[in-house]
Amino acid sequence: MTELPDLSRLTHDEKDALIRALWAQVQTLAARVAGLEAKLGGPPKTPDNSSLPPSKGKKPNRAEKLPRRGPRPGSLGRMGGGRALTENPDETVVAWPVRCAHCQAALGDADHVLHGRYDKIDLPQVAPVVTRVERYAARCGCCGATTLALVPEGLEPGTPFGVGIMALAMYLRFVHAVSYQRLSRLLGELFGLAISEGALDAAFRRGKLHVDAEVASILARLRRARVVCSDETSVRVDGRTCWNWVFQNDEVVIHVIRRSRGAGVVAEVLGGHRPALWVSDLYGAQQGHAEEWQICLAHQLRDCTYAIEAGDAVFAPRMKALLLRAVVLARRHRNLAPSTRREYRRRLECALDAVMALAPTHRDGQRLRKRYGKLRSHLFTFPDHPELPADNNGSERELRPTATYRKVTGGFRSDWGADLFAGVRSVIGTAARRGVGAYQAIQQTLRGQAITYPG
Repeated sequence: MTELPDLSRLTHDEKDALIRALWAQVQTLAARVAGLEAKLGGPPKTPDNSSLPPSKGKKPNRAEKLPRRGPRPGSLGRMGGGRALTENPDETVVAWPVRCAHCQAALGDADHVLHGRYDKIDLPQVAPVVTRVERYAARCGCCGATTLALVPEGLEPGTPFGVGIMALAMYLRFVHAVSYQRLSRLLGELFGLAISEGALDAAFRRGKLHVDAEVASILARLRRARVVCSDETSVRVDGRTCWNWVFQNDEVVIHVIRRSRGAGVVAEVLGGHRPALWVSDLYGAQQGHAEEWQICLAHQLRDCTYAIEAGDAVFAPRMKALLLRAVVLARRHRNLAPSTRREYRRRLECALDAVMALAPTHRDGQRLRKRYGKLRSHLFTFPDHPELPADNNGSERELRPTATYRKVTGGFRSDWGADLFAGVRSVIGTAARRGVGAYQAIQQTLRGQAITYPG
């Protein structure tokens, strides 16, 4: 209603209907105002009481340090730990005094004792190694056919840049978020290697074929996995918001970047596979993909913390204490006997019954009690399965480089670049579970050496 009608022309029944309509509108607006006031009066969202990343939190000023006390006069002070000596130094320099620094008397071998031993470490001048290939062809004098000489593996005609350069460029680009322009400049200034941004782009496109082959092998292994942990975070691709999904366990990691945040992405990645166990937060698209589900307890602890700060003194404190008990148990439940784990779960369920019997009056406590009334069967799944974590921190750690890359670069300009980033992160994450470093993993992949193993 934009303006009040002429009341003199309304009948009593029409006036009564108008009053009832206005009263309903007032009630609706009053409820909205009350909700906004309650939200405004609540505690601020922080990384400690919500899913906000640590970078969004306010950092307190560091306290001033007290002046460091020096050694007592006349003492040598405390010797620092220092760096451990290298076991196999490349070169050893022995310094012997020949004459006494005071009286200039000659010193013999028996006069010398070892005074100290230390390492001096430096980097050599790094420069590209250029291999000139002269390839000959010969014409047979018998049949007249021409035979072209074979060249060693890795020296085939085509791009002049070898696997080592391609691996280093990929490592700097996708692990340290170095832009094309800075990467071209860095290679030129540090290594004396002249390589354009276009040549880098072409090298990445060639390398993507090897990365895709390795990702296919990792994905095949994920589709046989018993446990899958999953999470997602936003990325920008060609000016549009997309989502970086991660699926991981103790053996493999798969990243995919899609325009959808729906459950269809999970179905696409799993390819019809239904794992026995699933770990995720409460996002709807992450539910219903496995026989059993473990809710991330780290997320629930933060939600309980927020409810406590908002004023709930009945439900949230007791629930938080129970969740902390479960988190402590999760740190050692892999080494417990099955009967012990069953007993611990029974105790957790009994304690949960007592917490759920509480009747909170604060709206945040009521909200949490309603949530756990629906999802309580998924809170303590991990004691029955020693391989199952109680939180989804592993997935969040896998997504942290994506968030860093997004902040440094602003996102991706093309779909193939986003797919290459996801593939490289899949290779790096899977290799890390086998103790293989990021640069070595990229280099092995570009050489066609698998980082996964059959099974």
